[in-house]
Amino acid sequence: MKIATFNAASIRARLPLTLDWLAENEPDILAVQETKVEDDKFPVGDFEDLGYHVAIHGQKSWNGVCLLSRSPLKNVRVGFDDDLMPSDCRIVSAEVDGIQIINTYVPNGNTVGSDKWVYKMAWLDRFARFLKERYRPDEPLIWLGDINIARFPEDVFDSAKVLGGVGHHPDEFSRLDAILDFGLTDMFRKFTQGPGHFTFWDFTVPNGFKRNIGWRIDHIYATEPIASLCLDCEIDREARQRERPSDHTFVTAHFDL
Repeated sequence: MKIATFNAASIRARLPLTLDWLAENEPDILAVQETKVEDDKFPVGDFEDLGYHVAIHGQKSWNGVCLLSRSPLKNVRVGFDDDLMPSDCRIVSAEVDGIQIINTYVPNGNTVGSDKWVYKMAWLDRFARFLKERYRPDEPLIWLGDINIARFPEDVFDSAKVLGGVGHHPDEFSRLDAILDFGLTDMFRKFTQGPGHFTFWDFTVPNGFKRNIGWRIDHIYATEPIASLCLDCEIDREARQRERPSDHTFVTAHFDL
């Protein structure tokens, strides 16, 4: 199984890039974040034409997630299934070939101490509970998406410079650790160590991609029953150089199933 994640920063703006990448790479599953479109305007037919089943949870202009799968998507669910954060369109989950898949677009947080920061902390706390309420660590599960946290110094271009800011803050680290304590392993770091491996390069930084001023905030995690079957996990830097790219790129993991 090949599974990938991609923050499109508008699926309609990135539709040609996404369709070309799917045709070239043929993943079994692609999780997309920041689709930024209502469900009735999502380009479902374009993906169905490539042989994908589609599950979407979107809203106008903001957020939005979707799952694309060559196999049928079973037990599709959106959100936390409660009144906390009921309409922020950040979670879509499903079962694919006996594997639980959770695609998330974690809140950014905007500014430390702001209302959006408080919201991010609450969201991460709720997600930790969500995993324990709905899933088991001894079952095959993959959590992936834009996590909006660069957990370790090597996950960001200059840790000393940005430590304590949004995306690289101790309060985020502790909450991500609490989530991973469920029994999740970072697939990329299972195979690749060291600095310089990023998935996001801010367009506002002059020549940020060429200078590799980036962050690794798009992640793929798995529980042990499937993490042990992972063959590799790679970041597709080439896709970031294509015409009209997102500020993120694709991350792909292969599993021997």
